[in-house]
Amino acid sequence: MILFNTLKKGFVLTFLLTSIVVHAQSLDKQAKDKITELENLVKKAEKKGIDVLKEKTTLRTAEIFLEFAEWDEKNVDINEDYFKKVKRYQENANDMASNLADFERKDLILMLNEAIDYLQLLLNKKVFRKSAPHVDWTKVEVEGDQLTYKNRPVFLADYTWKPKVEKLTEYHGNQDGFFLTPSFVVKENGTINSKRMNELSSKSTGSLGFIFMNHKGVPNWSKEKYGPNFSMREDTYTAYDIDNPGARAIQQKLLSAVVPHMAGKKYSQLGYMLCNEPHFYTQKTGEKLAWASGPVSKYTIEKFRVWLKNKHNSIEELNTLWETNFTSFEDVTIEIPIDTSLRGTPKWYDWSVFNMYRVTEWYKFLKSEIVKHDAEAKVHLKIMPNLWTENQRVHGIDLETLTEMSGIIGNDSGAEHTRMWGPEYEWEKHYGFEWRELCMGYDFMKSVSPNKINFNSELHYLSTGRSRNLDLEPAYARATFWLAHTYGMTASQIWYWPRKDDGSVPNKAGKGYAGSNNQQPRITNEVATTIIDLNTYSEEIMAMQRQRKPLRLFYSKTSAINKEKHMDDIYHLYETLNFEGTPLGFVSKDIINKQDNNKWDVVLIYKTPFVTRLELKAIQNYLNNGGIVLVDEISLKKNEYGKPLTELRESKGQLIKLNSVSQIKSNALSILKDKNLLPEITISETNELGVKVCTWKVVKNSKGNYVLSAVNLGKKETTLKIELNNTSDIICKDLINGIKVSNNPTLKPNEVFFVEISKFK
Repeated sequence: MILFNTLKKGFVLTFLLTSIVVHAQSLDKQAKDKITELENLVKKAEKKGIDVLKEKTTLRTAEIFLEFAEWDEKNVDINEDYFKKVKRYQENANDMASNLADFERKDLILMLNEAIDYLQLLLNKKVFRKSAPHVDWTKVEVEGDQLTYKNRPVFLADYTWKPKVEKLTEYHGNQDGFFLTPSFVVKENGTINSKRMNELSSKSTGSLGFIFMNHKGVPNWSKEKYGPNFSMREDTYTAYDIDNPGARAIQQKLLSAVVPHMAGKKYSQLGYMLCNEPHFYTQKTGEKLAWASGPVSKYTIEKFRVWLKNKHNSIEELNTLWETNFTSFEDVTIEIPIDTSLRGTPKWYDWSVFNMYRVTEWYKFLKSEIVKHDAEAKVHLKIMPNLWTENQRVHGIDLETLTEMSGIIGNDSGAEHTRMWGPEYEWEKHYGFEWRELCMGYDFMKSVSPNKINFNSELHYLSTGRSRNLDLEPAYARATFWLAHTYGMTASQIWYWPRKDDGSVPNKAGKGYAGSNNQQPRITNEVATTIIDLNTYSEEIMAMQRQRKPLRLFYSKTSAINKEKHMDDIYHLYETLNFEGTPLGFVSKDIINKQDNNKWDVVLIYKTPFVTRLELKAIQNYLNNGGIVLVDEISLKKNEYGKPLTELRESKGQLIKLNSVSQIKSNALSILKDKNLLPEITISETNELGVKVCTWKVVKNSKGNYVLSAVNLGKKETTLKIELNNTSDIICKDLINGIKVSNNPTLKPNEVFFVEISKFK
């Protein structure tokens, strides 16, 4: 009996294993059959002159992910370890890993079925498609604020770490570049690592790309040469003291050797990225350090003393402000990291501004060294826009000044969609994802530098450390990429592609891999096909990027430093205006002083009590020249140190005092209406959330018709009523599908609505 039961159990186990294999083979065969079916339809469509770039992209995505699924099926243990690294998946790590291969196969079968069904509609002339360019990255040029291919603007996307093999570069991005790090300087005399120099000198001009300047380490010889404290803050992306003279010496040696080889090459045309996610936090609360915070060196303190001397008229003035009794500027001391309890004091302000100043000077130096050897060089930084859109300001990053300094707007804009841990976020009440960093950040950077391309060199819309979902809907990928491009993005390197050519996962994949896009065929495919659609209508998208921004929110770095939640206040004003179809922008002291003030019509100042004398002067000059300012009662009252300021005078302009977001919004839109500056398209919105959640832009096309782009950011469906010149007697043509659609559509969460609007004839 025991033998029988043992044999029976063995039979059952064998049967189950055989069933699993047969099931996997069945899914694999289904997928391959679907590939063949789509391939045959593609051939048929090509004979009829139908553009099939999307379907060819989908076929390649399917081939890639079939290989991934095969690897995942053979490596359950490895994938289980990766799922265990993610809190969201830890308890079900084994099930997640065991089911991953079939999940991928089922997902790509669904993807193929959707492509087959749509191509049948094209063949049957139920929908229609405008041809899209299959962009050759080796022939793209950077021209002003656009990338140009065959005399048309284009948008490009690739992935961090994606292997450069044709299978992966033909349809999913072909970005080039080169990696630099200080440790390449192997000797004090400036000798560069011979392997790297040989690699560089033999490298062809390649395809469009950028130079990645890494700062995670320094040469071994430098630690003895420049002191034991030269290496510092090693848990950040700049692991050495930028104020130590050795930092500049090493970079001069490195850049003078390598940049001449890079000048004029296609792989450097997307610029020299001066740093990956720069941040120099110097903050604590009591004894607890804030995230990524650390100390500074004696060189930094010496620079601070010089800065203070230039800032203040005398040591007596400083002592009065700081409530100290230093005998000279040379005697000034300060505890760094600085305690958060000092926020709002003169000491906090001075340190925060100086920290930005010394970091900015460092990047200006790097730019100057590059331009010495490549006169046409453009630089940028992979700045996290949340360092501006969120409240903290003791991180050393002055987004405005660094963006203005750069030849390319650099960033790693992100958006969160699925909270994996932590308390509920404000955005979750009404929205399907967190769009604050994306929209507000891009509107600010394009206000600072309207005539530059915007390169997101580490795009975090699909996944972040605390936002990931294996079951993420493709509509979300389309919504975020579409939104970003209408708000100013030109090119992106997406986070990320943590698979080798054979589908295996390298150790560096880390905690970010499980549940990310390399396990999601439809997400990866949706990104590629969204870029195709954007390139099909690139002129219209560029027109949206270039729209005049008549309403400008005033940004004061002074209030942002001194107030605990200044950017929350600015966001709440921005939020209420972002769903009205009127392009939004920002002004600051420098934007008012350096740009043509006719680029906007109204400046809005909200909950901005602290401004410098020069900020106030810029606003007064704007009024003197006939500008319109809406301001609340608490703004513009104190200087950076809390001292009273003189009141604004109306002068030739209009100074309108209001006290709530709703009043400011109503008055601002009323002024635009009187100036005939509101869109001729109007949209009313109905949903169970009770608030507007659909952001939209409208431009005219070459035919003189209106092109509307609308994205539902809400967590629920929303119904739109679209009118032109107060009449709903209009025709809406879906541009992606080439068919007439309703002017009273109901949009699902994350749905993109892209139509041409004409008068009913």
